[in-house]
Amino acid sequence: MTSQSTPGDIFADLLRYNTPSALAWVRGGEAAPALSGLVKFYETPYQGVLVEAEIFNLPNKSAPGSSDFYAFHIHQNGDCSGNFAHTGDHYNPSGQPHPFHAGDFPPLLGNEGYAWTAFYDKRFSIKDIAGRSVIIHSHADDFTSQPSGDSGSKIACGVIEIMH
Repeated sequence: MTSQSTPGDIFADLLRYNTPSALAWVRGGEAAPALSGLVKFYETPYQGVLVEAEIFNLPNKSAPGSSDFYAFHIHQNGDCSGNFAHTGDHYNPSGQPHPFHAGDFPPLLGNEGYAWTAFYDKRFSIKDIAGRSVIIHSHADDFTSQPSGDSGSKIACGVIEIMH
């Protein structure tokens, strides 16, 4: 056995012991008013960002044993007003087709309304996403349809804020 740390070891320590560099408090809109959660963004020593999300009261909460996928993205604008009508398109600074936008995230897997996920992403920095929004959609992203994966309506939103 070696005593070298892997990136996964570093990421687990970041989640366990460090304060996030930015976060977004996510709240549900008209379609899912009880939905809430927190998305945390951590700087890493690998020039990427570690993202952790914990979400409560997704729409499948009332069905025992249920699970469902929900699209999860960063959108261009940090304006959650008007039932999230002003968040703009996916964050896509390099003009890539979907699903290669910098704001395209892996889907959330809701289990009886609860989801937890963590992943590493090198397509943006904390500075790039500050002031933008995190959006949860009503359906899974199909990773094919243009421009945004046919992921249904926006059911939750949170603005990404830098921690000071």
